[in-house]
Amino acid sequence: MTLPTGEQFVLETTTSSGDIRATITAVAAGIRTLSINGIDLVPPFAEDQTPPAAAGIVLVPWPNRIRDGRWSHDGVDHQLVISEPAKNNAIHGLLRNTEYKPIARERDSVTLSATVYPQLGYPFLIGTAVHYELVPDGLRVTHYVENLGADPAPVAIGTHPYLKIGGVPTADLELRLDAASHIEVDDRLLPTGEVPVDGTEWDFREGRRVGDVSLDDAFGEIASEDGQVLHTLTAPDGRTVSIWADSAFEYVQVYTTTAFPGEDGDVAIAIEPMTAPAEAFNSGRGLRWLDPGEEWQISWGIRFEGFAAE
Repeated sequence: MTLPTGEQFVLETTTSSGDIRATITAVAAGIRTLSINGIDLVPPFAEDQTPPAAAGIVLVPWPNRIRDGRWSHDGVDHQLVISEPAKNNAIHGLLRNTEYKPIARERDSVTLSATVYPQLGYPFLIGTAVHYELVPDGLRVTHYVENLGADPAPVAIGTHPYLKIGGVPTADLELRLDAASHIEVDDRLLPTGEVPVDGTEWDFREGRRVGDVSLDDAFGEIASEDGQVLHTLTAPDGRTVSIWADSAFEYVQVYTTTAFPGEDGDVAIAIEPMTAPAEAFNSGRGLRWLDPGEEWQISWGIRFEGFAAE
């Protein structure tokens, strides 16, 4: 039976906190499940479903949106495929429906690769790989990108993980973002400016209850400590699940929905680390130009704390 997300790679390990298990999909190199001792750390979806609301997928060679799918460089205009027709944008890169191939496999890890070939609006050749590895405090993800072409290529990386703490209503979790600015957008969710969060409803540095907010918003000026950024959900009992990322992930998008399958109307929340915001191909913000033969490697992960072994 061929599944909508292709081959399923089940990762397992046992740590001092107990048994960690994840399911990674070949299509979009996505995270379909992640749990500690049977407690879900992401909202799972069935293997016969496509990723609801882009759950867990990799966003390359750009995250978020490009207005009208159009961008220019060195006097040449490029037109990408419009993959968000309702808002007439190109969204979330070129690999969200691509089947990655496994190039390394262990009980607790898998490395998947896919190539972005020259195409409409993106005349560049880049190789990509994603390494997923279970570690004692969660899941570590490392992205590799290499310019395989003859010309410099623009690249940005994002991911779309949803987080939860199984058994606790996500609405009751406290969201903390280490972000000092909020990116304002128009009705097509494209940036119009960036403002400090101080004294505004967009300040999540001290934490706010997820059920009290509705978000599809990007944030910048991400604080880092020892080269890492951190965004956290905390349960009333003190347990946490966090997104950590290299400081290259200078932006984060947060999205909430009450329509995630299987969550019975509870809020689902995506915390999406991004190296660049929407419209990066036009603004240049956070965009990385790789020279021919140049490689780029960055990491992020999902971390849990406070979960005792059974």
